[in-house]
Amino acid sequence: MKHCDVIDKILAYHPNLEHYHGCDEYKAGNPDDTCTGIVSALVPTVEVIRKTAALGCNLLITHEPISYQTPDFPAWRGSYPNRVFEEKEQLLRETGITVWRDHDHMHAHRPDSIFTGVIHGLGWDDYYRPMSGLGVFPITLPETTVGDLGRYLKEKLSLHGLRYMGNPADKISKVALVGHLFPNCFMPEGVGDDGYYHDYAMEIIRLMEEEGVQAIIPGEIIEWTVLAYIRDGIAQGKPMACYNVGHFNWEELGMQYAVDWIGELVDHQVPVHYVPTGDAFSYL
Repeated sequence: MKHCDVIDKILAYHPNLEHYHGCDEYKAGNPDDTCTGIVSALVPTVEVIRKTAALGCNLLITHEPISYQTPDFPAWRGSYPNRVFEEKEQLLRETGITVWRDHDHMHAHRPDSIFTGVIHGLGWDDYYRPMSGLGVFPITLPETTVGDLGRYLKEKLSLHGLRYMGNPADKISKVALVGHLFPNCFMPEGVGDDGYYHDYAMEIIRLMEEEGVQAIIPGEIIEWTVLAYIRDGIAQGKPMACYNVGHFNWEELGMQYAVDWIGELVDHQVPVHYVPTGDAFSYL
């Protein structure tokens, strides 16, 4: 089985994105090489590449960029040399590893295949009730506390530490995994024909005001919209919380879950492993 055979099976499994031109493509290596094994990892870091080689695998399927650039070009396209990336490319050549990025296609599933894995990995399948649109995944848990839920997330996501907002003793049950909170994410910002301001952050605040969501677990954050609102709510004595687990840590469980369906797609003809990227931050 060649790498291209594996990728063809994966693309057939995913929703068809007509006329697709995006980041999902080969980032390194030779698609025609014989596949000795597959690694699923969130980010193609140097550590992940080394571990892939140590496992005897030569196909690395990742979710996040390889080249430190938002468009995720397969090569460095800066106007100056990048010695870190040059050494990373050399490592890929020496190990003979082919890298394929699977991002847009995974998120195109309904439900989203990354967050299906996150919810499953957190043990919340029975507590999830889908809602349409907006990249929001509402979870109604048995009553817990802000502090206990934080400790649970720290353990399940293998975090070195956890930044959160909230009173540890406050009781909560309605939680939502939400998308990135920076401007123009998921929907354009602006004043609509109705005269009201609309953006994704406003929708998250609405969920907390009108639908009783008490705690959010977001991806990327800014501090002047939803987080400022939650901070004021906490000061008013309301049971509210935000857990800043980090974008990459947040989605790890999605790539761990991918091992199951990738293995089935290749009929377990080659080994399939999950290699965690791991928490990049240390805490003083």
